[in-house]
Amino acid sequence: MRYQHVCIETLAYELPPNIMTSAEIERRLAPLYERLRLPEGRLELMSGVRERRLWNPGTLPSAGSIAAGRKALEKLAIPRDNVQCLIHASVCRDFLEPATATVVHSQLDLPQASMIFDVSNACLGVINGMLLIANMIELGQIPAGMVVAGETAEPLVEGTLRELLENPQHTRKTIKDSFASLTIGSGAVAVVLTHESISKTGHRLLGGVARGATQHNDLCRGGTAQQDTGMVGVRQLTMQTDSEELLQRGVELAAETWHVLKSELGWTNDTPHRFFCHQVGIAHRRLLYEKLELDMNKDFATLEFLGNVGTVSMPITLAMGIERGLLQTGQLAGLLGIGSGINSVMMGIKW
Repeated sequence: MRYQHVCIETLAYELPPNIMTSAEIERRLAPLYERLRLPEGRLELMSGVRERRLWNPGTLPSAGSIAAGRKALEKLAIPRDNVQCLIHASVCRDFLEPATATVVHSQLDLPQASMIFDVSNACLGVINGMLLIANMIELGQIPAGMVVAGETAEPLVEGTLRELLENPQHTRKTIKDSFASLTIGSGAVAVVLTHESISKTGHRLLGGVARGATQHNDLCRGGTAQQDTGMVGVRQLTMQTDSEELLQRGVELAAETWHVLKSELGWTNDTPHRFFCHQVGIAHRRLLYEKLELDMNKDFATLEFLGNVGTVSMPITLAMGIERGLLQTGQLAGLLGIGSGINSVMMGIKW
């Protein structure tokens, strides 16, 4: 996918008020650690996550999305009537029906004529949503659109801690599949894309590519205990992840996707000034840059203080990097996305 007329107009994010450190998680898991003789510091050492952010109890995904969306609209220098598509793209949602996007739309004073829907694709939802809106803008169907996402890690983190402590059958081997669940954090993000003719920033979305290795869809699966009965509203989440295999297969797919993106945009490995990636863990980060043969000095990481924020990870890292002056006007950046399934979506931008 190549774009001639699409700009990234604004990026905004909302951080939850509460911080949970990996040391605190290990203190809560002390009975398990003692029984299995696990060393303290294991979680941060293996993942690189020192802390993650969490919302106050009972916060719904839409709340974070609304907060980030309002910030994006406050920064927007064009009339909000131009925003004629709203996509809610996080893994988390308020309920199965209706679309969580309807809750967000109702609070943002966007046009009644907007297209309003949810997109779900594991950790790639936001970047998928950006491409969908970019396609509509490029085709002349809408002048602008917004993607929002609000991830709520609290049910998964608390449910995982509870299960690890209450299940006496756990061994060093069996707890490995729950490890990734303890690296998850909460947060929210909003991205507004516009047609170049109304853009006030000129930050261009150059193009994107997608690839899938869906034979590996069983390497990370999450859900709720209520899914089989159709119950809604009880948020007892579980997730099982074969982290080592997912790491290997994900990076393999990323290498293939990066090769295709370079061909699509006419880039080499040295072309981008910066890279912004989905944040998973320090082992993933090292292997990704090694496999793709990219300069890790061009990377900006938020994993240490945000954890893995699902769909929010890559765009919030981009937004924070821009705030810190790491991407200057006219510079090129690669947005590298990988999600369970396995899918990979990558994009190129000119800031």
